[in-house]
This record gives sequence, C-alpha cells and structure tokens, in this order.
Amino acid sequence: MTHLSEDRDQQVFHKHRNLLFSVAYRLLGTAADAEDAVQDAWIKWSSADRSQVADPKAYLTRIVSNLALERLRSTRYKRETYVGPWLPEPILTSGDTAEAVTDAESVSMAMLVVLETLSPLERAVFVLKEVFDFSHAEIAEAVERSEAAVRQAAHRAREHVRARRPRFTTDRPRQREVTERFFAAATGGDVNALMELLSPDVTLWTDGGGKVRQALRPVVGAQTVAAWFAAIGTVTYQGVEPADMNAELVEINGGPGMLFSGSGRVIATVTFDFDADGRITSIHNVANPDKLQAVADGTAHDVGTR
Repeated sequence: MTHLSEDRDQQVFHKHRNLLFSVAYRLLGTAADAEDAVQDAWIKWSSADRSQVADPKAYLTRIVSNLALERLRSTRYKRETYVGPWLPEPILTSGDTAEAVTDAESVSMAMLVVLETLSPLERAVFVLKEVFDFSHAEIAEAVERSEAAVRQAAHRAREHVRARRPRFTTDRPRQREVTERFFAAATGGDVNALMELLSPDVTLWTDGGGKVRQALRPVVGAQTVAAWFAAIGTVTYQGVEPADMNAELVEINGGPGMLFSGSGRVIATVTFDFDADGRITSIHNVANPDKLQAVADGTAHDVGTR
C-alpha cells in the first residue's frame, strides 16, 4: 500500500511542479534558485503527514513561497554587492505563456527588475496576490504574517510597482515585428534602421556580473544604443569572431528575444520592453555566464499561473 500512496504523492507533486516553479521563479528572479526551492518543497512534501492535507495545491504553493522567501532574504546581500547592474536570470518560455498576456507580463525582465526593488515580504505578497490571485488570508498563512500586515504589504507593493511599471498594451504581433526588425538591423549593422525602432530615451542595461566586459552603467539614448548594437557584427566578443557568432530569435521570459551563441556556448540574451506605440524603451542584455545556464539547457518553461 505504501508504494501506491508514494506513487500517488509523487503524481500530485508532479502535477503542480510547473506552478511551483512559476511561483518560485517570480519570487527569486533566478531559475537555479527557483529549482532549488522546488526541490526543497518536494523534500518537505515527502516528509509531511499528507493525510492531513486537504488541498495539496494550496499546501505546496505555501511551502514553496515560504522557502523562496527565506532564500530571497539570504540572497539580498549578494545582489547588493554585485558588479554592475543586476538582471534576473533569463529563461526560455513556451508559446502558451506569450498567449496569456498577464502571465507573460508578470515574468518579463522589466517586471522582474521592478520586483527586485521590493522588500522580500512585499515581493512575495505582490506575486501571490496580483499574479496568482491568492486571497489575503491564504497569503497570510503562506508568509506567516497577520492578514492586516499582508494587506498593508500588498498595498505598498502595488503602489510601488504601478509607479515604476506603467502598463503598456503593445499588441504581441507588433512586439514580435519590432523585435524581428531590430534583429535584422542589428545583425546587418544598420544604425538608421535601429534608430527608427528605439524610443529617443531608450535605456540599455547590460549584466556581465564582472565576469565579462560589459557596460557597468546603463547606456542611454537612441544614438548610443543603436551604435552599440550595430557594432555587434564587427567586433570580436568574448573571444568569438563575428563570423562564428550565431544569433537567433527565441521566446525569452514570455516575449520575443534574441539569443547569441558561438564557440559551443550561449554568450548573451537580449530582451525588450516597449511603449504604447511599440517603440523599444528598454533593453536587457544578460551576458554573465553564470546566468545563462537555464537558457543553455534549452528547456522551455511553462510559467503559467494556473
């Protein structure tokens, strides 16, 4: 009998595994930490008295939120001492995510960067409430705080995110079209074509983590950013000659992005943020090799919220 119940428990866990990763990744901003949190949740689930668990999905989400919150608190310091801008660890996502606009928005690089500015508690509350639609009571249980404290944190987080992340509704086909045009212009070294796609005060954030040569401060302005990208096809980058550099369009964090590889390794990812007119307002370029593992693995994650 034990075997049967163990199999059933494994099936239950497996059924909710995607959801648990989706929660943990939005809370932590790194795929490796999110996988660790899911693994720890499995260990807790395996040793729990599961006969007392009325709602496995809520129970598992609570466990993983709590584990992610602990982990977030302990990684805080590392991020404060990081060399240059800290960007989240990009992941490949499956087309289903892009179809669900709210799911895609909540896992976009731009949103994860904003979530990074919240306190760990505010971040957990915001993600569980706004993205996964948990009630204040359920969140209070998950983060082990009073309901009043959770309501307050939710309000603060919402205001904070709203101030920093205006909601643009550029349609998905338009985003893809602009990305494709950017891709063609960057790989063709066409500065003028790039300029047309960029908002005048576009900002480029590059994360090399001190491991590879990257701009340590944001690069601002259409002219400078266009020149930066037009040079891609003309310079040796991280020891890879332009002729050996491969660029492709892929779905990253719920939206269209660019993946650069060469010499048998992934070299960088590039993702975009758009304004209401479909112009590119910010670009996130991750080149720290430590953060490219999830993309190099080639696994496309389903980060839906159901």
